[in-house]
Amino acid sequence: MAKRDYYDVLGISRNADQAEIKSAYRKLAIKYHPDKNPDNKEAEEKFKEAAEAYEVLSNSEKRQRYDQFGHAGGASGGFGGGGMNMEDIFSQFGDIFGGGGSPFESFFGGGGQRGGRRVTKGSNLRIKVKLTLHEIAKGAEKKIKVNKQVVCSTCDGSGAKDKSSFHTCRTCGGTGAVRRVTNTILGQMQTTSTCPTCNGEGVEISAKCTACHGDGLVRGEETISINIPAGVSEGMQLSMSGKGNAAPRGGVPGDLIILIEELPHESLKRDGTNVIYDLYVNFVDAALGTSVEIPTIDGKAKIKIESGTQGGKILRLKGKGVPEVNSYHKGDQLVYVNVWTPKAVSSEEKDLLERLRNSPNFKPQPGRNEKTFFERIKEYFE
Repeated sequence: MAKRDYYDVLGISRNADQAEIKSAYRKLAIKYHPDKNPDNKEAEEKFKEAAEAYEVLSNSEKRQRYDQFGHAGGASGGFGGGGMNMEDIFSQFGDIFGGGGSPFESFFGGGGQRGGRRVTKGSNLRIKVKLTLHEIAKGAEKKIKVNKQVVCSTCDGSGAKDKSSFHTCRTCGGTGAVRRVTNTILGQMQTTSTCPTCNGEGVEISAKCTACHGDGLVRGEETISINIPAGVSEGMQLSMSGKGNAAPRGGVPGDLIILIEELPHESLKRDGTNVIYDLYVNFVDAALGTSVEIPTIDGKAKIKIESGTQGGKILRLKGKGVPEVNSYHKGDQLVYVNVWTPKAVSSEEKDLLERLRNSPNFKPQPGRNEKTFFERIKEYFE
């Protein structure tokens, strides 16, 4: 089933600002929250759908890629490729509702099922991947060694020396949140916020792990396989959910942001989906015609230069360019013909050229069966 447009999911326009995005998501989160709709699969799916839309549109980089490439802009399956779960979604409530955990704890006096424990998220990682023109045109799989924070194997990420080192937080009683009741003219009002003692985790540690010093994380290396789709371009950013730095105590890993860098080709230049090659021929070959071998993305190709070819003529090799990202359309290879004139000639060559100088066929005749360079450009694109 095709995914709905994220803007339609939140019921906002494509030029909505962050405040509108946040407000729209807040309303949907309250409406379809599982605590308010127990055992309602349809409401749960709408809740997840809204969270996925918010996760993309609230991030300026992800929103830019989504606006440009749609659901395919997230690389390796696109946005929402399975990285978000219910813990990811509830971790967003700190931003949306200004506290830890579900907003229904404060709305309904703490009757929510999930308590106030905060789910931490690891930081994102950024790497740069260099690609040749051939890899860009065909797509590539890159195996990259990434140095990052990984879960401590000694304590399994808990940060504690052993199981006996865990104690229920004395401040929040293990809920991860503290409640305050204030008197107002409208009566008593209850608010919920993250516990300042345990930072929303619900537990305190009396003895820290000696390997990670209580962080639950250590430096490590992971080899990550990255599938680069064909047609990417310089400066484009792709993301892999959950491949960034690990988070302590069973939190959600961050994302891996991949920045694309194009390596220059020795003879071809890229222009969007087209590639350009400058071909230089001497005026004898241009006058008499010839066959020449030129480079393409796929290797060598032989093309024919017709007799009487003028400098500035553009030859087109259809479908020999770069494809659009996640599209069947491919650009062309444009061959710009340049007639090369020698800077120095021998006396014998000079005598021969002098005899040709006054020949009627060697006198320029502009306007006769010839088009200007700009006319040829216009004709090509029409």
